[in-house]
Amino acid sequence: MDTTGTGSPSGESKYSRLIEPTRVHGSLYTDEQIFAEELAKIWYATWVFVGHESEIPEPNDYIRKKLGLQDVVMTRDRDGEVHLLLNRCAHRANLVCDDARGNSSSFRCPYHGWTYRNTGELLGYPYNKGYGGKNNLDLTMGKVPRVASYQGFVFGSFAQDGPSLVEHLGGAAGEIDRLANLSPEGKVELTAGWLQHKTKANWKLLTENETDGYHPQFVHGSIFGVTGSPIGALYSDASTAVTRNLGNGHSENDLRPEFRKFDEPMRWFGTTESRVPDYVEAIRARHGEDAERILVEGAPHVMVFPNLFIAEIQVFNIQPVAADECVQYATAVQLAGAPELNKRMISQSIGSVGPAGMLLADDTEMYERNQRGVGMLAPEWLDVRRGIHREQTDENGFTIGTATDEVGMRGFWAHYKKLMEADQ
Repeated sequence: MDTTGTGSPSGESKYSRLIEPTRVHGSLYTDEQIFAEELAKIWYATWVFVGHESEIPEPNDYIRKKLGLQDVVMTRDRDGEVHLLLNRCAHRANLVCDDARGNSSSFRCPYHGWTYRNTGELLGYPYNKGYGGKNNLDLTMGKVPRVASYQGFVFGSFAQDGPSLVEHLGGAAGEIDRLANLSPEGKVELTAGWLQHKTKANWKLLTENETDGYHPQFVHGSIFGVTGSPIGALYSDASTAVTRNLGNGHSENDLRPEFRKFDEPMRWFGTTESRVPDYVEAIRARHGEDAERILVEGAPHVMVFPNLFIAEIQVFNIQPVAADECVQYATAVQLAGAPELNKRMISQSIGSVGPAGMLLADDTEMYERNQRGVGMLAPEWLDVRRGIHREQTDENGFTIGTATDEVGMRGFWAHYKKLMEADQ
């Protein structure tokens, strides 16, 4: 199938020919031109998750991050405002910041000594007579034009205008709120450090998988069997959990119906309230009548387009590298005021997504097997029809399916197509 054209004689766009309601073309995962267009129309045009405010808690703190292929420095200035600076000197394009993180009110380029505030403004340059004296240059470090945060999650957008972050999040905002409500202080912290997992696979294979409830019983079956984990039962034909298209490319596996059946506080975390009594008491003190519901329903399992995945007790940041490569950054959720849970979350995260973790190793093998598969000549298409005949609309107007249906994937591809067809 020719994927190089931008349209057909009938006016049909390239992406209309590659993305259909129940199938997508394999070239979407392998074509370098498509990858370049994704950078321009998604990663450098929409809201993208970058980091968390808790990673730079003090004035003048900074940390290196990625936004697509861009090396950015997330800083907090002396007034507490968060900035995303492109790590490039305005003079000769050298990298300005070398350290992974630190605390400084300014950055000095090692090439010619140009110095910048941690807000990006040029402070000075050596031997200024060569420029006719001081303060004669209006150059600055590059900046991500729009920066916004929600519950401390920092997003950046290279688009000068467009939907606000809250508008972009839409229904996914409520899932982030759910996570924050699990903290006795109402705050999420991502302070446990990030593990970096390089994957020889297209980034979209990861985003599709994050709310794919069809695979756990098969990909992770050996782990569930050895550990006696009840997780597998949440993703089966007998499960009352649902998969939901939250709009704007976001999706979730809503496991709350299963936990409501048992009505046991902390079952979602694989424990009982007697094992974490201080935490349970603190949640009841904070939330009053809502506490029992929060303790029973637990944390969200939500994929926020294009790259933030909240998997109950872990957060993932997916960043593309090439058409066939990406890096998945993973960290344990930490809840302010919940030391009993935080230690367990780190321990469980090490076991599941650490260097020797079991769950992420399973998934990564599948991503890379998929990537090799989509490069084969036939069949050309990937099927995403599962459950389309039994889709329903919930009370909030979102499309839902059973725990194992591909509702989230179809929502992802519909939004992806809309963005990629923009300005064609």
